[in-house]
Amino acid sequence: MAKKRANIAVTVSGPIDKALRQLKKKIEREGISRDMKKNAYFEAPTIKRRKRLIRAIKQNLMRMLTNNPHGS
Repeated sequence: MAKKRANIAVTVSGPIDKALRQLKKKIEREGISRDMKKNAYFEAPTIKRRKRLIRAIKQNLMRMLTNNPHGS
């Protein structure tokens, strides 16, 4: 599995705070911070599968709740 490298560029034309906010937004959109946190420690394959399954169940539940106009 090849590592995905992100190439993020932010132009600084004004306050550095604004450029920093733009950089943080781009990093969050690309999912870089999530990947860094995920790779920070070892996780067994069974735990990965369990987390993936739980995430899929939650997403499916939320999808069902938002698509149901009656609420029950």
